[in-house]
Amino acid sequence: MKTSKIAIGSWAFSFGPYEKNPWTFEQVCKYAGEHGYDGIEINGFRPHPHPDDYATDEKCAQLKAMIESYGLGISGFAADFRDVPPALVSEAEFLSEVKKCLEFCRRMGIDVLRVDTITAPDAVAPELYHQHFKNLTDNWRAAAELCKAYDVLMVWEFEPGFWLNKPSEVKLAVDTVNHPNFKLLFDSSHAYMCAVVGARHNGEKEILKGGVNEFAAMVKDQIGHWHLIDCDGTLHNDETSTHSPFGTGQVDFKSFMQEFKDDLEQANWWTFDFCFCPTTEIDAKDAIPYIKRLADQIT
Repeated sequence: MKTSKIAIGSWAFSFGPYEKNPWTFEQVCKYAGEHGYDGIEINGFRPHPHPDDYATDEKCAQLKAMIESYGLGISGFAADFRDVPPALVSEAEFLSEVKKCLEFCRRMGIDVLRVDTITAPDAVAPELYHQHFKNLTDNWRAAAELCKAYDVLMVWEFEPGFWLNKPSEVKLAVDTVNHPNFKLLFDSSHAYMCAVVGARHNGEKEILKGGVNEFAAMVKDQIGHWHLIDCDGTLHNDETSTHSPFGTGQVDFKSFMQEFKDDLEQANWWTFDFCFCPTTEIDAKDAIPYIKRLADQIT
């Protein structure tokens, strides 16, 4: 099996265990370049690059030159939308923030913009569910249309830590948005927690017998970006998926990569997501060889 270009998410060195002493963005780029990564996925949360801090062509040109000096491309931009939860704000408010991010993407040559619902799983009262769902999907559709003008794909990363985390809800939401510039970001760890564990599902848990593979098959035509990492079946701080080093969790990557070989090979990037992992500095060094050994076993 042929591997795609491999990136690492820079948030792994600024969230969780690294929050009190985050690495600079350049430190992360240097690490990625030294350990065989092809690219970086930019964490848009300070102290890493935020659109308000890189609002000129000159500043972005300098940032891009620094990234390229380490032999890296950019797989995507994970922006900070915490001030504009798309289910709760007006279209004008949401699009104002999206446009700032798209201008950053334009300057940096980025073609993938990550979003999530922001809203916690239990924050939406049952009687407001449909109203919030409509506001969310309407705002995402409008944002996707704006993304189209910038030639950027908006990708939604579902996870147990945010509202709409059941497999059927995920599929329904992306079906409802129904825009070619809106796709799913499929994270193997989040998929395990959402489809196998049913973590933080409201009401009755929705478990898929076929687990991660069944979930991916459900939304196969709607996946626009891949995050790969293992999961041990627990939540980090009772909030979102524990992202475990490859080979230490429950995700059957050999089976997953075999079943979705064609889709993975056609992807521009695979991003390794070590979010909240305390051993990232050690284990991210071995991640590429691990995945490439698995890929070599798949014909």
